[in-house]
Amino acid sequence: MIDLRHVMPFHIFSNLLGEPMNKTLIVTLLAAAGFAALPALSQNVAIVNGKAVPTARMEALSQQMAKAGRPVTAEMQGPLREEVITREIFMQEAQKLGLDTTDDFKTQMELVRQQVLIRELVNDFQKKNPVTDTDAQAEFDKFAAANGGKEYKASHILVEKEADAKAIIASLKKGGKFDAIAKKSSKDPGSGANGGALDWAAPSGYVKEFSDAMVTLEKGKMTEMPVKTQFGYHIIRLDDVRDTQLPKFEEVKPQILQQLQQQKLAQFQQDLRSRAKVE
Repeated sequence: MIDLRHVMPFHIFSNLLGEPMNKTLIVTLLAAAGFAALPALSQNVAIVNGKAVPTARMEALSQQMAKAGRPVTAEMQGPLREEVITREIFMQEAQKLGLDTTDDFKTQMELVRQQVLIRELVNDFQKKNPVTDTDAQAEFDKFAAANGGKEYKASHILVEKEADAKAIIASLKKGGKFDAIAKKSSKDPGSGANGGALDWAAPSGYVKEFSDAMVTLEKGKMTEMPVKTQFGYHIIRLDDVRDTQLPKFEEVKPQILQQLQQQKLAQFQQDLRSRAKVE
């Protein structure tokens, strides 16, 4: 059905009738004559070279932009419509040249089809197998149980030779300043510059020999003998002890939900692969 408003402007149509007419009257006459003008406008963005461009294309592009973090505002409706029309013009030209019949085009279209289908499969799986807040809380509780306990704040001086370590211990017992000796003699560049101070950490954060010696110390005390590790010889001082500081559940909930979703997807993929007959 022809929409005369796409064929000629209102003022020209009015002149052809021989007298001025308002837009409301024109629309009334068109409707009486059987022209479905308004539905055509609502269903199509435009008519390009005689081919209708459905409004659904504009809506799909708008949704795609919103998912990419660029919501379409009222001011963007005009440029978005022009984008859809331009794409239709390019597509018609490509089809006219037969580019949609080449092997390369068909291969690329198959890859796109696979990508879209896989995305829909993933969306369907996640919709049917959601990760709940209860799941996330249970995972957090498991993590808290495994990582609870005590954290230790220690300082150390690291040297290469046992004799040097023993000499430093003797100097400290005579009133030497731990931080000053660490800055001067420690081979650990990170803590040495800070007077030997290390960050808060669980015993598991250190090599076994170091942690075994550290946890036996009383607060403010140092090792009486050098502690040998793969790095050299340590003089360790325990500065403080506290309960492990875990993040609050709400702070890490988004990461836990994402991790659980990834785990479910990985298991889903593995299950499909194991059931597939591959020759």
